[in-house]
Amino acid sequence: QVHLVESGGGSVEAGGALRLSCVASGATSSVKAMAWFRQDPGKAREGVAAIFTGGGTSYYADSVKGRFTISEDSAKNILYLQINSLKPEDTAMYYCAADAVCRYSDYDNFRRYAYWGQGTQVTVSS
Repeated sequence: QVHLVESGGGSVEAGGALRLSCVASGATSSVKAMAWFRQDPGKAREGVAAIFTGGGTSYYADSVKGRFTISEDSAKNILYLQINSLKPEDTAMYYCAADAVCRYSDYDNFRRYAYWGQGTQVTVSS
C-alpha cells in the first residue's frame, strides 16, 4: 500500500500562486509514476501533470503548460505542484495519484493509477 496526503490548497485571487504538496508513505519504493489530477463537481477528472520517478520525465496538460511545475523530493517522499498565474478555471479539488507501472503513454489517464490521496481544494477568485 502507498498512502498519499495532499496539502497546500486554499483560496487565492487570480494571478496568484500556490504550492501543493503530497506526502507519500508505505511502499514508496514501488512507486514509478506520480501525478496530479483535478476535478470540479459534475466534471470529469482531468490530468494536470505527471512525473516518473528516477528518470526525471514529466508531462503537463496543455491547459497548465508553462504555469504549473511538478517536482519531487525523493529523499522525503514528497511530490510538489507549483501553480503560478492562477486562473478561475483552475478552481478544483486537486488529487495526488501514484502507481507502480512505468508507462508514459497514458500518464493522464486516471484509471491507471492505483493510489490516491484525499485531495486539497484550490479556489481561485476573479
